[in-house]
Amino acid sequence: MSKSFKIPLISLRFRIFLSMVILIIATSLLLITISIFQYKNVAKEYNQRQIESMEDYVNKHITYVLSTSPYPLTNDNLKLIFKDKIHEISDIQNTEIQIYSLDGTLIKSSKESFSVEEHSPKVSKFIVRLVNASIEKRFVEVNTINGIKYRSSYSLIKNKKFKPIAILKLPDIPDDGYYEKELNNFLIHLAQVYLLMNAIAFGLAYILSSFITKPIYDFAEKLRETSLNQKNEKIPFSAKIKEINMLLIAYNRMIEELERNAVVLAQNERDLAWREMAKQVAHEIKNPLTPMRLTIQSFQRKFNPEDPNIRPKLNDFAESLIQQIDTMSSVASAFSDFASMPAQQNEMLNVVEVIELTLDIFNEDYIVFECSEQEIISKIDRTQLIRIITNLVKNATQSIPDDQETKMILVTVKKTTDQVIIAIKDNGTGINPIHIENIFEPKFTTKNSGMGLGLGIIKNIIENYNGTITFETKFGRGTIFTVTLPIINT
Repeated sequence: MSKSFKIPLISLRFRIFLSMVILIIATSLLLITISIFQYKNVAKEYNQRQIESMEDYVNKHITYVLSTSPYPLTNDNLKLIFKDKIHEISDIQNTEIQIYSLDGTLIKSSKESFSVEEHSPKVSKFIVRLVNASIEKRFVEVNTINGIKYRSSYSLIKNKKFKPIAILKLPDIPDDGYYEKELNNFLIHLAQVYLLMNAIAFGLAYILSSFITKPIYDFAEKLRETSLNQKNEKIPFSAKIKEINMLLIAYNRMIEELERNAVVLAQNERDLAWREMAKQVAHEIKNPLTPMRLTIQSFQRKFNPEDPNIRPKLNDFAESLIQQIDTMSSVASAFSDFASMPAQQNEMLNVVEVIELTLDIFNEDYIVFECSEQEIISKIDRTQLIRIITNLVKNATQSIPDDQETKMILVTVKKTTDQVIIAIKDNGTGINPIHIENIFEPKFTTKNSGMGLGLGIIKNIIENYNGTITFETKFGRGTIFTVTLPIINT
């Protein structure tokens, strides 16, 4: 599995420094390359001039010999003319001399061991053609032997009428490497100078990059300190860089705009808070009205003055209504005090009894309550516990279609070591999978009425007690909401 490659962030200071370093190194390499190329050309020209000078001296000497010779200037007489003179010229010029006929056959050489024989070395026809074809009537051949360059010069020997009569060869003149040595020395000194200059340049590049980017870093620090919840100060135009000053102008303009927007935002937040508070108060007051209405209607239908148990039923009926009235009164008091809805009034109470009494107001036969414990004592707010049970049971009843034949809501309470677990199970329509992620969000609802605040409110209440609320659902089959609250002992 391939991993995506991420380019690491590089600071502007480092980029400027790196750019300067690359520019310095590139400039140094370019200058060194130009220097090497120039020195090589100078060395080549020097060697060329050296061999031309030697060739010129030899040609002048040969011309003098030819002009003073008593023999006719023919190919056959050249060997006689230079019989002794060729050694004299070689000694004077300190170089080997060879004279060839125009067809490339060796006539005379300054070496004593050479003699004109059939196997004597000849000048190739190719070189002869090059000599004749050149403007200067000369050609220099370069050969490398054992790593040393040797140059052989070929030129025409002419008579008094400037007619070619032979070919002069100055063979294997060694290149003394003077300029190569000078080049090596120059490169050593140049490298030393460039190392020193580059070290200084690198230091200056770092100082310049820090100087250029310092206003940006200062500007970034100011931006870090900028917050919507505080008074932000403007930055004076202290930078010496035009672009940085443009940033400062934009920043100061943004601060002014931010202050204006902060005032508007604060007003909008206050308005929104009042609207949300009004919605929550309306919801909390409306929430107990439905079970109260159902209780009164049920009592009205089943009221029988002749019933011997009429007194206990009246007491239960009155107590149920009083609980719901107390809940609405608590909401109204909390709203009038502009406090949280409502403030927690924790008291020691029997959780089982409160839940059982809360379920009585629904007065539906399919609502079943189960608890193996007769008493679970905890320190908790009675009103908020009633709100939790009322909301969840009301949602469960609304999830069951009216035309469904078999209706079932099961409320169970269990106790663990330090927790009370309340589960509300129904066989309604369940929760659509597309709505599962949003079920606890404020204002989210799948009903045609209501504002979708119920589950969000009770979730906040439960979390204020460090509890949890979870659910399991099967679309089309039902839902189980599970509330876990810690048992808060005195």
